[in-house]
Amino acid sequence: MPGGRDLQLDALRAAAVTLVLYSHFFAPGGTSFLGHLGVRLFFVLSGFLITRLLLEARDADQFAAGSALRSFYARRAIRIFPPYFAVLAFVWFTDLEQAGSSLIWHALYLSNFWYAHRNDWTPWLLCHFWSLSIEEQFYIAWPLIVLLAPRRRIEAITIGLICFSLAYRFYWPIAANPALARDLLPPASMDALACGALLAVRRARGAGVPCWMRFGWPAFVALFLLVVLSDPGPANSTWEWPRWLLVQVLPLVPLVAIVSMCSNGLPGTLGWLAELPPLLFLGRISYGVYLYHAILLAYTVKAQPWIPLNVSEEGPGRFLVAGAATLIVASLSWVLFEKPLNSFKRYFPYIARPRARAPSETRRFGATYPGAEAALDLQPTDRS
Repeated sequence: MPGGRDLQLDALRAAAVTLVLYSHFFAPGGTSFLGHLGVRLFFVLSGFLITRLLLEARDADQFAAGSALRSFYARRAIRIFPPYFAVLAFVWFTDLEQAGSSLIWHALYLSNFWYAHRNDWTPWLLCHFWSLSIEEQFYIAWPLIVLLAPRRRIEAITIGLICFSLAYRFYWPIAANPALARDLLPPASMDALACGALLAVRRARGAGVPCWMRFGWPAFVALFLLVVLSDPGPANSTWEWPRWLLVQVLPLVPLVAIVSMCSNGLPGTLGWLAELPPLLFLGRISYGVYLYHAILLAYTVKAQPWIPLNVSEEGPGRFLVAGAATLIVASLSWVLFEKPLNSFKRYFPYIARPRARAPSETRRFGATYPGAEAALDLQPTDRS
């Protein structure tokens, strides 16, 4: 596929995974909405990048839907499956947190349904896998739509998906049991994924984010902060549901605007900061950081007797020690495991490369005059 890597989007990945680490390592109680905000940023990025990639494949002259689909699923499997199933195998072998009864759900990428059905975060060690399951469920269905649906209908389908997700949120008070289902079932995250996809669809037809979004996103940030800092009130209060709704929906506009700006390239000092090598490397290994961090946190707590800092509770000591361990393991995983495997992606191009015609084939068709090989190498002139 043409084009280089979006460097500043790696910086956004780094920011997203840092929010998750802060939420689980530093924030009081081991939880913070900042972690969920980081996951939402991952969703917007995934929706944007996957849709853009598929649309570029579809718009190529040699596009074939079957070949593109096979390559997409093969490339996703190469990138995602090896470290993911390595973690599951490690958890099964060590029997950490007695997670064995749920492993089949995680292996089938149904972690979100497991936790939603039980309405409980047990086993905590793998609770972050709910978002990886959401992404995998999105990867299964969305390429079929982008590559097979009528090209002119994709934007409308994307907007319809966003509306469906928002309708799910408005419907939630009618079906509010179990509570975790409101955040973990697929409709609860389709708005973020589809917003990223909509940005890619608009970009493909030469449009960007609307003016109201480009200039108004700081107002959404301010309103979001006011809502987050407001008193949530007692459980089942009148304010509880609309507050949850606003906290979920308001960040979408700033996240889409930021992804759009970084995909175009931030200029000046912000652009320079977003392309600092350590930040880009953290973004490059962010999948491993997200995947391994809970396990390394568990072993950090077990090692408390040998660690001079307090890692048994959330705070600077845990963030420093568990964070450093996570970065080391994720870096080694990337260099020794993930990056070598990623090289196999070259065997699965989205667009099949045209096979060069052998001289014997050229003569078979009677092309014996000088320049016949070039004459027979016909190029399509009508993309449709």
